[in-house]
Amino acid sequence: MVYKSSGKMKVVIAPQAAPKAPKPLAEGASMDKKVIHAIRHVFDPEIPLNVYDLGLIYSVDFVEENHVIVTMTLTAPNCPVADDIVRDVQQHVAQVDGIEKAEVNLVFDPPWDKSKMSDAAKLELGLL
Repeated sequence: MVYKSSGKMKVVIAPQAAPKAPKPLAEGASMDKKVIHAIRHVFDPEIPLNVYDLGLIYSVDFVEENHVIVTMTLTAPNCPVADDIVRDVQQHVAQVDGIEKAEVNLVFDPPWDKSKMSDAAKLELGLL
C-alpha cells in the first residue's frame, strides 16, 4: 500500500499471516516421513507456505539408511533467496534423528508451475 502524507510518499507493508506449522509427526514414523516432516518446516519467504506443499521438492532419495538426497527446485530460477531456501532444507533434513548426511540438489528441469502444489496449498492461496 502506498499513500501520500504531506507531500512525501510512504510505503506501508501489510503484515503477512504467519506460516502454518506442520502437524506433529506420529510416533514411530518412517524415516522418509520424518524427512518430509522436517522439510515442511521450511517456508518460502514470499509465500506463506512450506516448500514441500508448494511442490518445490521433486524427490527424497535414500542412498543409505542415514544418507538422503533431496532434489528440489524454486518457483523462479532468479529467486533472490535461493541460497537461503536450499540451505534451510539441507539443515532441517540434517537435524532428523538418524540422518548423518543430507544433500540438496537444486534443479530447474522440469520447471516449477502451480500444478505441482498440493491441494492444501492451492486452497490456502485461494486457487481451488
